[in-house]
Amino acid sequence: MGDAVTVLIDAHAHLDQYEDVVLPKVLEELEAERILTVSVAVDPPSYARAQELAARSRWVVPTFGVHPWRAPDYAGQLEALQPLIDQSPMLGELGLDYHWVEDRSAFPAQRAVLEHFLRAAGSQQKIVNLHTKGAEAEILALLRAHRVERAIVHWYSGPLDVAAELADRGAYFTIGVEVHTSPLVQELARRLPERLLLTETDNPSGVEWLAGELGMPHHLPPVIAELARLRGVEPEELKETVRANFRRLLADDPRLAGVAALVDGAGSAASLHQ
Repeated sequence: MGDAVTVLIDAHAHLDQYEDVVLPKVLEELEAERILTVSVAVDPPSYARAQELAARSRWVVPTFGVHPWRAPDYAGQLEALQPLIDQSPMLGELGLDYHWVEDRSAFPAQRAVLEHFLRAAGSQQKIVNLHTKGAEAEILALLRAHRVERAIVHWYSGPLDVAAELADRGAYFTIGVEVHTSPLVQELARRLPERLLLTETDNPSGVEWLAGELGMPHHLPPVIAELARLRGVEPEELKETVRANFRRLLADDPRLAGVAALVDGAGSAASLHQ
């Protein structure tokens, strides 16, 4: 597939978090750069917002999850989340956060919410999009326990030996904007098997956190260029590697047929948004 038609992959972003005034520019950049963007949710309202954006752009893939920071608000009403879990073709953002969350009393709620989603992912054979801060080994164990076979590990910053174990299980890893500044992320970018590489922005907050400016889709190509440099390949080759990896992750899942067609350059994600 030549560069003219290569679809770029942003496997983890929060498009619902943009202000309305910025959204036309965001969607314009997605179309111009052909960036397929997985817009993960942190709670039900953010999922609804992502679904609205998917109706406006073929490049937006909305997925439902409850972020660990929001878990205490939902741990007591897990069954009420089930219709959204069943509807969403992938699940995310999910996970545990023992690094940024200092209140240990919130940890049981995080685990309860994550395990509820992982049970569903295992039984429904869905892809999960994971937040693992400070809980990498525990999440690895939970993926095994719940037999979750397809996982995207977002912005990994934990021990490299645990990353290797996750990779051995076939987990895909997103490399994002911190590849420009973090020695750990750079080392991970060098070490990961080629077949497990994905890219992300964590827009709009990833670049904001690192550089104090609003993250936009145009921040993805520099990530691709730096990742290619670290791995000693040309950016065009890296783009195709990531596209092919994401396509392999989708497999022949009928719930993601529209997304797969778009990644293949053969259609839109309309079937996902119906």
